[in-house]
Amino acid sequence: MDSKKLEIFMTAADLGSFTKASEIVGYTQSGLTHMMDSLEKEIGFPLLVRNHSGIQLSPQGAQLMPAIREFLQANANLENRIKEVAKESYDVIRVASYSSIMMHWMPEILYRFRRICPNVNIDLRMVDHANEPFELLKNGQTDVIFASKHQANFCDWTPLYYEKMYAILPKDYPINGRDKFPLLEFEGKEFLMPYGRFDQDVFEATQPLGIKLNSTLCRVDDETVIRMVSHGLGVSMMSELMIRGRTDDVLCIPVTPSASRELGVGTHIQKPLTENIKKLKDCVLEFIKEYSTQ
Repeated sequence: MDSKKLEIFMTAADLGSFTKASEIVGYTQSGLTHMMDSLEKEIGFPLLVRNHSGIQLSPQGAQLMPAIREFLQANANLENRIKEVAKESYDVIRVASYSSIMMHWMPEILYRFRRICPNVNIDLRMVDHANEPFELLKNGQTDVIFASKHQANFCDWTPLYYEKMYAILPKDYPINGRDKFPLLEFEGKEFLMPYGRFDQDVFEATQPLGIKLNSTLCRVDDETVIRMVSHGLGVSMMSELMIRGRTDDVLCIPVTPSASRELGVGTHIQKPLTENIKKLKDCVLEFIKEYSTQ
């Protein structure tokens, strides 16, 4: 059954006029009349009654009209769903993340996601500072962010992992057998502050204790800060993922009182999640569940 013919039939019946219907559907009146004659011949009985005042449903047409409306609505729903599935199959998900998360988490997460959504592209963006993921999300420039928790009422936040903070010290620093580094011991020392507003994590741990840091902002990457510490140019404090694989030439000791930052995944609270983003989040949660037990 030709849904286009049924749609035009319903329009003509609702308007009670071939002339009015032809103006809406874009057919000539003679063309529309010919199409309705063809539909009635296909069905086997008249659907419309023509008279001097226009057209109206025949008794048979009136009986069929509810089913025709239901059929056309179902057909429209199917077409919309086909478009949605087609869009999702070739979707692009924009992801913004810290470099540490990008390096240590994203390869495995993307590997898992690619196995279930092979046609979906992930557009990765490594950010320059701690607040940037939230700025990009707020401005609609990314779909998913991986970051440490910040106050943002527009962000639908899912906690993933509590990342410990470590003191980064020269190899010859006098630890004296301790397995924890007192935060108070940072005071008075040359402190190399991580770049990119990651000083927020440092201040969140030190300010409640009234610690005054003699800090120098280093506009370099994490690895360079660690190398500077290894050459005795100061001390620093970084999170677990920031130092992973870079600790051969320095001492890395958990701080006390213990400090951590909450890593998570965020999406915009006002934008409904696509099926593919839901699947990506499922892969993330599956990965974190295993990662947290390692």
